[in-house]
Amino acid sequence: MAIQRMDHVGIVVEDLADAIAFFIALGLELEGETPVEGDWVDRVVGLQGVRAQIAMLRTPDGHGRVELAKFHAPSSASGEQQATANVPGIRHLTFAIEDIEAVLARLHTCGGELMGELAHYQDIYRLCYVRGPAGIIVELAERVN
Repeated sequence: MAIQRMDHVGIVVEDLADAIAFFIALGLELEGETPVEGDWVDRVVGLQGVRAQIAMLRTPDGHGRVELAKFHAPSSASGEQQATANVPGIRHLTFAIEDIEAVLARLHTCGGELMGELAHYQDIYRLCYVRGPAGIIVELAERVN
């Protein structure tokens, strides 16, 4: 089999510091932050003159990672940051969590907004969607049993 594992999900943001704070409040751990530029990154992403700052965060279990990127150059058209959950494309990331109320409170201090309401799925999960910086949607899933 060619695939060994999924390494990370990349998200482009306008305010890197806000996005880092949001994911740290969610419970991810900052692995590091670094500038990226040069011919190699231009070739990888298919753009010219790339200058970006990236931050890598990981889940506490070490199996999931999120890469946040702030592109300083080249400029781009602004994307739809208030897209709803049914717009085609990658719409959300889901995190299995404990103590959903505490996580919601922490995310609220970082600008996280509950999109709908906290709901039960059968007697298995408590679920909700939260919109964070750059329109990022995270689904929180707390196992009930």
